Amino acid sequence: MSWIRRIAEPVLSPTPVSMRRIAIAGIVANTVIMSTGAAVRLSKSGLGCPDWPRCTRASIVASHSAGQTTLNTWIEFGNRLLNFPLVAVAAIVFIAAWRYRPPGTPADGTGRRKDLVWLAAAQPGGVVAQAVLGGILVLARLNPALVSAHFLLSSSIVAAAVVFYVRCTEGTARPRSLVRPDLRLLSGALVGAVALMLAAGTVVTGTGPLAGNADAPRYHLPLAGVTQLHADIGWLMGGLAAALILGLRLTGAPRRAVRLGWRLIAIMGVQGMLGYVQYFSGLPAALVWVHVTTSMLVWISVLLLFFALRDRGGVPGSAGTEQPATEAEPAEATTDAGRAEVLAP
Repeated sequence: MSWIRRIAEPVLSPTPVSMRRIAIAGIVANTVIMSTGAAVRLSKSGLGCPDWPRCTRASIVASHSAGQTTLNTWIEFGNRLLNFPLVAVAAIVFIAAWRYRPPGTPADGTGRRKDLVWLAAAQPGGVVAQAVLGGILVLARLNPALVSAHFLLSSSIVAAAVVFYVRCTEGTARPRSLVRPDLRLLSGALVGAVALMLAAGTVVTGTGPLAGNADAPRYHLPLAGVTQLHADIGWLMGGLAAALILGLRLTGAPRRAVRLGWRLIAIMGVQGMLGYVQYFSGLPAALVWVHVTTSMLVWISVLLLFFALRDRGGVPGSAGTEQPATEAEPAEATTDAGRAEVLAP
């Protein structure tokens, strides 16, 4: 039984390092389920299982359904099965957060990080919300507004997983800015632009030919118009990202923030290229799927960059984190006045 204890120990007695790994597992699991969900829609398998919670009225597992191919049915049913490992990962994240006691805190309940518990709870809670909303949209025959809401809910859960990852490697000190106030505002505007881009992308898909099923309702909007709007938001994102990385470089921002900025621009460049190629090649489903999956990488990257521009102290023993700035050693990222700005909690 020693092997069971070895497996359970990182969850039941988590360290800063194991918490970080568990948090990464949460990000990966929620990103994968979004990617496979996109594959269901783009392969026109959205009604492969036309009933819920059963696959069909007569069967709880994949079975033949009128108007659906066997492949469509198994793609949709396979995506539903992936919710079981997702539930397991979400439960592990929550249990680890509940059991976690940062180094130097009492072993009783007084040492629990309540902020991490609430962030971790968003993952199992989100799985339940996803399942319910997913069932409703199937019963509503893939209403495009519900499909958009389902995708944006999933994006919000990924965001909560990213924040959980960031916070479990940080202390609980009052946050201080590591860059100038205008760069913090610019990074917040960039997060908003990416969120708007995700929302616009759901409208484009819900208007075009890849809305989940040939008979699924569409947004009654001109495809060329919503596609152009989507592209315009992409150019806005690019301009904000370029201005931000230039500002970070010129003001001596932390090296990690600069690295994350360059990484974000690279992923956004790939994302933009894929968007134009898929549009001018007639929206091939496989290429659109890569485009949707890459959008999650953009979302994760912009959130990591946003949080890299402020400091809340470190957690002893947390691997992969940089040393926080101190008053005696203010790091390489301070404001022009030579001091860090204190932010509201």
